[in-house]
Amino acid sequence: MSSPRGTQLAVLLAAGAGQRFTGPTHKLLAPFRGAPLVSHAIRALQEAQIGAEAIVTGAVDLGPLTDGLTVISNPAWETGQRSSVAAAISYASAHNFDSIVIGLGDQPFITADAWRTVAHTDGPIVVATYEGIRGNPVKLSRSVWDDFLALTKEPDAGARTLMHMRPELVREVACKGVSADIDTPEDLSQWT
Repeated sequence: MSSPRGTQLAVLLAAGAGQRFTGPTHKLLAPFRGAPLVSHAIRALQEAQIGAEAIVTGAVDLGPLTDGLTVISNPAWETGQRSSVAAAISYASAHNFDSIVIGLGDQPFITADAWRTVAHTDGPIVVATYEGIRGNPVKLSRSVWDDFLALTKEPDAGARTLMHMRPELVREVACKGVSADIDTPEDLSQWT
Protein backbone atom coordinates (compact mmCIF):
# COMPACT_ATOMS: atom_id res chain seq x y z
CA MET A 1 0.00 0.00 0.00
CA SER A 2 1.33 3.43 -0.87
CA SER A 3 1.84 6.26 1.56
CA PRO A 4 -0.15 9.40 0.80
CA ARG A 5 1.86 11.77 -1.36
CA GLY A 6 2.87 14.99 0.32
CA THR A 7 3.31 13.52 3.82
CA GLN A 8 6.86 12.39 3.16
CA LEU A 9 10.04 14.40 3.24
CA ALA A 10 12.84 13.19 0.97
CA VAL A 11 16.13 14.12 2.63
CA LEU A 12 19.67 13.97 1.31
CA LEU A 13 22.39 13.95 3.97
CA ALA A 14 25.31 16.10 2.84
CA ALA A 15 26.74 17.56 6.04
CA GLY A 16 29.92 15.58 6.72
CA ALA A 17 33.51 16.67 6.25
CA GLY A 18 34.46 13.82 3.93
CA GLN A 19 37.76 13.44 5.80
CA ARG A 20 38.96 10.36 3.92
CA PHE A 21 38.75 12.23 0.63
CA THR A 22 42.15 13.82 0.06
CA GLY A 23 41.41 15.67 -3.16
CA PRO A 24 41.72 19.42 -3.78
CA THR A 25 38.03 19.98 -2.93
CA HIS A 26 35.35 18.54 -0.68
CA LYS A 27 34.28 15.16 -2.04
CA LEU A 28 30.70 16.28 -2.66
CA LEU A 29 32.01 18.99 -5.00
CA ALA A 30 34.54 16.75 -6.74
CA PRO A 31 33.94 16.42 -10.50
CA PHE A 32 32.27 13.13 -11.37
CA ARG A 33 30.91 12.27 -14.80
CA GLY A 34 30.64 15.90 -15.81
CA ALA A 35 29.08 17.34 -12.64
CA PRO A 36 29.82 17.71 -8.91
CA LEU A 37 29.45 14.35 -7.17
CA VAL A 38 26.51 15.42 -4.99
CA SER A 39 24.51 16.63 -7.99
CA HIS A 40 23.90 13.02 -9.08
CA ALA A 41 22.26 12.19 -5.74
CA ILE A 42 20.27 15.44 -5.81
CA ARG A 43 19.00 14.65 -9.31
CA ALA A 44 17.77 11.18 -8.28
CA LEU A 45 16.02 12.60 -5.22
CA GLN A 46 14.28 15.27 -7.32
CA GLU A 47 13.33 12.89 -10.13
CA ALA A 48 11.69 10.54 -7.61
CA GLN A 49 9.02 13.15 -6.81
CA ILE A 50 7.96 11.47 -3.57
CA GLY A 51 7.14 14.61 -1.63
CA ALA A 52 8.88 17.68 -0.27
CA GLU A 53 12.66 17.68 -0.78
CA ALA A 54 15.41 18.76 1.60
CA ILE A 55 19.15 18.53 2.06
CA VAL A 56 21.04 18.56 5.35
CA THR A 57 24.26 20.59 5.10
CA GLY A 58 27.09 21.39 7.45
CA ALA A 59 30.78 21.14 6.59
CA VAL A 60 30.62 22.63 3.10
CA ASP A 61 28.51 25.23 1.33
CA LEU A 62 26.95 23.54 -1.69
CA GLY A 63 25.80 26.87 -3.11
CA PRO A 64 23.43 26.77 -6.08
CA LEU A 65 23.46 22.95 -6.12
CA THR A 66 20.78 23.13 -3.42
CA ASP A 67 18.43 25.31 -5.46
CA GLY A 68 14.90 23.94 -5.24
CA LEU A 69 15.61 22.08 -1.99
CA THR A 70 14.87 23.09 1.58
CA VAL A 71 18.26 23.46 3.25
CA ILE A 72 18.42 22.10 6.79
CA SER A 73 21.57 23.25 8.54
CA ASN A 74 23.23 20.82 10.93
CA PRO A 75 25.46 22.83 13.27
CA ALA A 76 26.52 19.57 14.98
CA TRP A 77 27.71 17.93 11.74
CA GLU A 78 31.11 17.10 13.27
CA THR A 79 29.44 14.66 15.67
CA GLY A 80 28.46 12.25 12.88
CA GLN A 81 25.59 11.16 10.71
CA ARG A 82 23.18 10.68 13.61
CA SER A 83 23.03 14.45 14.10
CA SER A 84 22.05 14.95 10.45
CA VAL A 85 19.22 12.43 10.73
CA ALA A 86 18.14 14.12 13.98
CA ALA A 87 18.12 17.51 12.19
CA ALA A 88 15.93 16.02 9.44
CA ILE A 89 13.57 14.49 12.02
CA SER A 90 13.33 17.80 13.87
CA TYR A 91 12.44 19.63 10.65
CA ALA A 92 9.95 16.94 9.59
CA SER A 93 8.28 16.93 13.00
CA ALA A 94 7.95 20.73 13.05
CA HIS A 95 6.36 20.64 9.58
CA ASN A 96 3.98 17.71 10.24
CA PHE A 97 5.46 15.12 7.90
CA ASP A 98 4.56 11.49 8.54
CA SER A 99 7.86 10.01 7.38
CA ILE A 100 11.29 10.86 6.09
CA VAL A 101 13.11 9.03 3.32
CA ILE A 102 16.86 9.45 3.70
CA GLY A 103 19.68 9.10 1.20
CA LEU A 104 23.35 10.08 1.16
CA GLY A 105 24.98 12.80 -0.92
CA ASP A 106 28.02 10.64 -1.67
CA GLN A 107 26.03 7.82 -3.31
CA PRO A 108 25.72 8.88 -6.97
CA PHE A 109 24.26 5.59 -8.22
CA ILE A 110 21.07 5.42 -6.13
CA THR A 111 18.23 5.76 -8.61
CA ALA A 112 14.99 7.70 -8.48
CA ASP A 113 13.26 4.33 -8.70
CA ALA A 114 14.96 3.20 -5.47
CA TRP A 115 13.74 6.37 -3.73
CA ARG A 116 10.19 5.71 -4.98
CA THR A 117 10.27 2.01 -4.03
CA VAL A 118 11.29 2.78 -0.46
CA ALA A 119 8.93 5.75 -0.16
CA HIS A 120 5.88 3.81 -1.32
CA THR A 121 6.46 0.73 0.85
CA ASP A 122 4.57 0.61 4.14
CA GLY A 123 6.40 -0.02 7.39
CA PRO A 124 7.84 1.87 10.34
CA ILE A 125 11.36 1.36 8.95
CA VAL A 126 11.88 0.55 5.28
CA VAL A 127 15.34 -0.07 3.85
CA ALA A 128 16.52 -0.61 0.29
CA THR A 129 18.54 -3.73 -0.40
CA TYR A 130 20.90 -4.37 -3.28
CA GLU A 131 21.51 -8.06 -3.96
CA GLY A 132 20.41 -8.77 -0.39
CA ILE A 133 22.62 -6.15 1.26
CA ARG A 134 21.01 -3.23 3.08
CA GLY A 135 21.75 0.22 1.75
CA ASN A 136 19.97 3.51 1.08
CA PRO A 137 17.49 5.07 0.96
CA VAL A 138 15.88 4.35 4.31
CA LYS A 139 12.40 5.43 5.37
CA LEU A 140 11.68 6.25 9.00
CA SER A 141 8.03 6.74 9.90
CA ARG A 142 7.00 9.19 12.61
CA SER A 143 6.32 6.25 14.95
CA VAL A 144 10.09 5.55 15.30
CA TRP A 145 11.45 9.10 15.45
CA ASP A 146 11.51 9.24 19.25
CA ASP A 147 13.26 5.85 19.34
CA PHE A 148 15.90 7.18 16.95
CA LEU A 149 16.38 10.40 18.91
CA ALA A 150 16.84 8.40 22.13
CA LEU A 151 19.84 6.57 20.65
CA THR A 152 23.18 7.80 21.95
CA LYS A 153 25.58 5.12 20.72
CA GLU A 154 27.40 5.05 17.39
CA PRO A 155 27.02 8.68 16.28
CA ASP A 156 28.03 7.85 12.71
CA ALA A 157 25.70 4.85 12.28
CA GLY A 158 22.60 6.75 11.17
CA ALA A 159 19.51 4.52 11.22
CA ARG A 160 21.56 1.31 11.29
CA THR A 161 21.55 1.16 15.12
CA LEU A 162 17.78 1.59 15.23
CA MET A 163 17.35 -1.24 12.71
CA HIS A 164 19.51 -3.54 14.88
CA MET A 165 17.56 -2.63 18.02
CA ARG A 166 14.10 -2.97 16.44
CA PRO A 167 14.44 -5.66 13.74
CA GLU A 168 10.74 -6.49 13.95
CA LEU A 169 9.93 -3.04 12.55
CA VAL A 170 12.21 -3.30 9.51
CA ARG A 171 10.91 -4.05 6.05
CA GLU A 172 13.50 -4.68 3.34
CA VAL A 173 12.70 -3.90 -0.30
CA ALA A 174 14.84 -5.04 -3.20
CA CYS A 175 16.09 -2.24 -5.44
CA LYS A 176 18.08 -2.26 -8.65
CA GLY A 177 21.30 -0.37 -8.94
CA VAL A 178 24.52 0.12 -7.02
CA SER A 179 24.71 1.46 -3.49
CA ALA A 180 28.42 2.27 -3.55
CA ASP A 181 29.48 5.48 -1.87
CA ILE A 182 32.44 7.66 -2.67
CA ASP A 183 34.77 8.17 0.29
CA THR A 184 38.21 8.47 -1.32
CA PRO A 185 39.75 9.68 -4.58
CA GLU A 186 40.34 6.00 -5.40
CA ASP A 187 36.59 5.32 -5.06
CA LEU A 188 35.95 8.21 -7.43
CA SER A 189 38.44 7.02 -10.05
CA GLN A 190 37.11 3.44 -9.84
CA TRP A 191 33.74 4.63 -11.18
CA THR A 192 34.90 7.29 -13.64
